[in-house]
Amino acid sequence: MSDLSDPSLYLNRELSWLDFNARVLATAERADVPLLERLRFVAIASSNLDEFYMVRVANIIARIHGRLGPPEESADGRGPRDLFEAIGQKTTETSRRIAEILFAQLLPQLAAEGVEVLTNPLSSRPELEAPIHDHYLREVHPVLTPIAVDPTHPFPHLRNRSLNIALRLEAAPNRSRLDEAEGPLLAIVQVPAVLSRFLRVSLPDGRATFVGLEVVIAMRASELFPGHRVVEACPFRVTRAAELDYEEDEAENLLTTIQQMLRRRDRGAAVRLELQASGSAEITSTLCALLNVEERHVHRAPLLAANDLAKIYEALDRPDLKDRPFVPATVQRLRFQRDPFRAIAERDVLIHHPYESYQHIVDFADAAADDPSVVAIKQTLYRTGGSSPIVRALARAVQNGKQVTALVELKARFDEAANIKWAQELEKAGVHVVYGLIGFKTHAKLLLVIRREGDGLKRYLHIATGNYNPSTARAYTDFSLLTANEDLTRDAMLLFNVLTGYGDLPPMSHLVVAPFDMRARVLGFIEREIGHAQAGREAKIIAKMNALVDPAMIKALYRASQAGVRVDLIIRGICCLRPGIPGLSENIHVRSIIGRFLEHARVYYWHNGGKSELRMSSADWMPRNLDRRVEVGFPILSAELFDRVLQEILATELADDMGSWSLGSDGRWTPSLPSLESPVSAQQVFMGLAKTRGALSVRTDRSTVAIGNPLLRVAAEAQARRLESKKSQPPERRDR
Repeated sequence: MSDLSDPSLYLNRELSWLDFNARVLATAERADVPLLERLRFVAIASSNLDEFYMVRVANIIARIHGRLGPPEESADGRGPRDLFEAIGQKTTETSRRIAEILFAQLLPQLAAEGVEVLTNPLSSRPELEAPIHDHYLREVHPVLTPIAVDPTHPFPHLRNRSLNIALRLEAAPNRSRLDEAEGPLLAIVQVPAVLSRFLRVSLPDGRATFVGLEVVIAMRASELFPGHRVVEACPFRVTRAAELDYEEDEAENLLTTIQQMLRRRDRGAAVRLELQASGSAEITSTLCALLNVEERHVHRAPLLAANDLAKIYEALDRPDLKDRPFVPATVQRLRFQRDPFRAIAERDVLIHHPYESYQHIVDFADAAADDPSVVAIKQTLYRTGGSSPIVRALARAVQNGKQVTALVELKARFDEAANIKWAQELEKAGVHVVYGLIGFKTHAKLLLVIRREGDGLKRYLHIATGNYNPSTARAYTDFSLLTANEDLTRDAMLLFNVLTGYGDLPPMSHLVVAPFDMRARVLGFIEREIGHAQAGREAKIIAKMNALVDPAMIKALYRASQAGVRVDLIIRGICCLRPGIPGLSENIHVRSIIGRFLEHARVYYWHNGGKSELRMSSADWMPRNLDRRVEVGFPILSAELFDRVLQEILATELADDMGSWSLGSDGRWTPSLPSLESPVSAQQVFMGLAKTRGALSVRTDRSTVAIGNPLLRVAAEAQARRLESKKSQPPERRDR
């Protein structure tokens, strides 16, 4: 048996995340994706990289300098210094790819479609000078503040991710001098965040022309410094550490503490300096000194803040260059049942977002708020968005005389301010607001409704893999379960009592809860499959998640593979496991699906010797989810829904050969090759199924599925071909 502590058996978490971002960026190169959608994927990859630096790289730099304790090795044996160098190499390659995709592919192709994005001085475009100058004088110049940098004008504090222009100036020989400075001067002009990053210019020929605001300001910079000549104008951008650092158990008032920390977020240490590619060595060294940034933390690009390209996507009404609009389907049982409680009481309802409408969840919350028979509502809130109908329903429920409790997670990264706002508004409305367990983020998604029916009380539960955010529910794939199951709803009630009061978690009938028993239970499920395999029975695991990082889980999966358990992993992002190593992980297969929608659901299937179990969860297999968060896993108890998830959804995702990537034992991800006969895109199949749900007939014996929908039949055939080809292939080898 292999030494499972061998660092070579593990992929690095940070480098694996960068590989995920590379897969996102690769979508921007796909010819079958509409042009503006490809531009949006570039913006997404750029935004992802910003957050990676603000959180993960900032953490590594802090460890290098001993600010987070002594430097530690990661599971793959890398220390923080080696890891930082490897990250630098990968992010440099990412920046190069973004520039190449934009300037060699997307911008020329968009120009051919009548959409211009200009990022360089406009000396060759005289027809643009007049409209740009007019706009500059009216809308831009009054907002600008030129800032000299000298002994009497200290270097300004630059906000995290703000766009700025560094200017080298020379005094004109005949100027009226107000200072005695000699030689080149330095000045800063901040590009106002209150203005649109790209100026849209309308031309007679109908083209949509967008000019970067930094280009416009740089063109007119000399007007801000009378008596001086602009020698160089270099746009730049600084990224700062953004993780909040506080001791929760020492905070007298958690909300006030987080508010204070948020005010410091924009003042974190600089961890990256981005410069326009043409920036001189003099500007570079000067900015590095002023910002206390080492030159190895400098990145150069022809366009900074490429995430702002999303604003061009939003500004253009060009349906020919975007995905066809998709309207989520209505779940028929809920559509024709005016009373959602009656429909849920009859049998469980599973909703697959975004293919099926999130409005059903909003309607459930509204019904709970307005139904005179409802006496109490309890809910967790992690990320809710800017305008939340569900939060408004909670406030209205109090006005209607109901007992309402909301657990608002204040520590949801980058949503802290929004959650503080909602917590304060809910408290004003009379909702009993709590912040969960000290030291743990509450990431579970639960909405419990208690309703008076007949002579007693009946509980109804919404439990999900995704947040209570209708906006992201249109873009993220997730599952919602609506149930009145007595045991499930009792478990939820007991969990709420733990979260709002004191005490240990009591025994649960069905729910698996982190940080209490989830780790042990999941490891137990894996060991159970190992036992079945060792006894000669069929053993199989299918696990769909966002990230697989936890060393104990990976070791357990390695042992399962060695015992003969078939393991299929569908992992959107980070995967630290190496599949396909002979004698260790040849029975493990890892794929990632990148597409129009962000894969966000967590689904876990255990064959269990034929007594199959299917669970969904808010948790990935990461130490933070299993040990430092409140997470909930829940079973799918309905045979009909069980078959739908296993035979329809998971089988189709395993058959996907258009948006999927496979991980090799060498740590490399390779895109799947679409079948010439019947290529499968899982997301396209699910969109089609949502529109034609009535054509699908599913048996409930957990063994066969009668498929009346051609989309699902194609997916099933592709899955069969994939399994057959796997049987005929020799095990993948890895030099060790």
